[in-house]
Amino acid sequence: MARPLPLLLLALGLAAAAKSPYQQVLQHSRLRGRQHGPNVCAVQKLIGTNRKYFTNCKQWYQRKICGKSTVISYECCPGYEKVPGEKGCPAALPLSNIYETLGVVGSATTQLYSDRSNLRPEIEGPGSFTIFAPSNEAWASLSAETLDSLVSNVNIELLNALRYHMVDKRVLTDDLKHGTTLNSMYQNLPIQIHHYPNGIVTVNCARLLKADHHATNGVVHVIDKVIATTTNTIQQIIETEDSLETLRTAVAASDLNSLLESEGQFTLLAPTNEAFEKIPRETLNRILGDPEALRDLLNHHILKSAMCAEAIIAGLTMETLEGTTLDVGCSGEELTLNGKPIIANKDVLATNGVVHFVNELLIPDSAKTVFELAQESEVSKSTDLFRQAGLSSHLTGSERVTLLAPVNDVFKDGLPVIDSNMRNLLLNHIVKDQLSSKYLYHGQKLQTLGDKELRVFVYRNNLCIENACIAAHDKRGRFGTLFIVDKMLAPPTGSVMDVLKADHRFSTLVAAIQSAGLTENLNRPGTFTVFAPTNEAFRAMPQGDLNKLMGNAKELANILKFHVADEILVSGAVSALVRLKSMQGDKLEVSMKNNVIHINKEPVAESDIMATNGVIYAVNSVLQPQASRPQERGDEPADPALEIFKQASALSKVSQRNPRLAPVYSRILARMKENSGGF
Repeated sequence: MARPLPLLLLALGLAAAAKSPYQQVLQHSRLRGRQHGPNVCAVQKLIGTNRKYFTNCKQWYQRKICGKSTVISYECCPGYEKVPGEKGCPAALPLSNIYETLGVVGSATTQLYSDRSNLRPEIEGPGSFTIFAPSNEAWASLSAETLDSLVSNVNIELLNALRYHMVDKRVLTDDLKHGTTLNSMYQNLPIQIHHYPNGIVTVNCARLLKADHHATNGVVHVIDKVIATTTNTIQQIIETEDSLETLRTAVAASDLNSLLESEGQFTLLAPTNEAFEKIPRETLNRILGDPEALRDLLNHHILKSAMCAEAIIAGLTMETLEGTTLDVGCSGEELTLNGKPIIANKDVLATNGVVHFVNELLIPDSAKTVFELAQESEVSKSTDLFRQAGLSSHLTGSERVTLLAPVNDVFKDGLPVIDSNMRNLLLNHIVKDQLSSKYLYHGQKLQTLGDKELRVFVYRNNLCIENACIAAHDKRGRFGTLFIVDKMLAPPTGSVMDVLKADHRFSTLVAAIQSAGLTENLNRPGTFTVFAPTNEAFRAMPQGDLNKLMGNAKELANILKFHVADEILVSGAVSALVRLKSMQGDKLEVSMKNNVIHINKEPVAESDIMATNGVIYAVNSVLQPQASRPQERGDEPADPALEIFKQASALSKVSQRNPRLAPVYSRILARMKENSGGF
């Protein structure tokens, strides 16, 4: 039974070695400062401010905090001091009581007020305490009115305020766990602790500046604000703030009151009345009148964890209760949401989280119409087209649809004229039902509002609907989904033969197909890719070769089958090289070069002419199968023995003189003469 003991000791050792995020950042600052002597920490200071941060690896190399430049300075790490004439900070600070320690660590004002409020005897005497001591700058930043209210009233308010900054036990940063609370020494009211992965530790959203200063009767942590008691839930803050009147109504209508009153650690990005007023009245009324959209809207403003402003020193992605994400960042002193500085009032603390007031409404995709989604995307020109065609009603109501909207680049030469044909084409860009691209499958048929059937093609590198391939992630709205596609759809109008007959460029090809007896093949249901030679391609052939080809039905059929593959390949599926097996049997090589499709290295004149049973590419040359091409010596079938004797005449002379190799050489030479008519 004694054998597991080393494993237990190892586990205990690993647990002891694990450092909190704060300690990890402090250790990195030590590493960056060690060249200046023992116990020196590198500190980043925001230029033009007094804000300082211990540095992590990313900040060290970027030299920025909240997008603003920093300068590096080197200071004694917490708990150490300089010695005249010696390098670095070799001496530990003298261990004294909390009262004396306050004066040493940059919180002399807290020391002064503890004396004035008669707290001094307690923090000089025996015991085990933790004090979160506001820095001198923190006290100086209080308004004169607030400070006067604290130091008047026979100092009772000041004493209570200071005792709220205290805990009756020693608590080090490793004990300050994220999302926990500590009972203060003022009426046991809770103090909220957040210990973030970036090493920032906050106490009621005040940041720890210098932590873990040991004293004989406890520990001192210096913080950047004077913290105040909080007794209200997030819901109670909403109910008492005049600037949140519209939000109060919306929360009541969506039955979120109980959530915002419950225990937990949330962040509410509370839209002010002004934020609601900025939204078009029609849009706002639609959302307020739709319980599901309203709930999604509000949940999009609630983060799953409490995020104090001081913890944000770079951009990060936060998940909302709605399941979406928001980019929370900072720019200097301002907090940003999705890159915009729209937070008007930050760090309003509640018992179950924190509230930041925002002056713009954050509408999630799930609360938007398809038309709104499209207007805000890189398909805004498409929305103009649908609006001009009088189709907006399909995209703004409660009809379940999926919009296939071409990117703006498709219309770089201007929007097409709206006529009956264009309106019908646009109707075929609206699919019945609200779809998700990740559930589409190869060969699936989609019905459009224009009564057309569209096919889904799934390729290794792309997902396409007819000739148009999806160019960006779906945007799923309240009733509809937006698919952003790379080109205008070309719904099929007939079979391959129907399409070829209707296009005057292919009249010679049509005659050839009929002559070769292949008409029925290209009329039947199927999945063909046809590389269709134009009339120009046939004219480019020598007249004798053309007459010979047209007069030999079998050879003509063989050549034409080489132009057809029995699978549909649209241009969006070609990124490098794709090999298709032709109906003749040989391989076809389809490639992309300089944004032009090539077939067997020949450029394609036009791509993606869609048919009900395939796709057509117009080519200006007649493709030749391998067997039909003129043979060159370098194209002969590889035979190692033949190659040796063709390329090494010296070896052949030796072989003829060697009695063992001479018979072999003679037989190979005879074979070569048979194949080539002479050597």
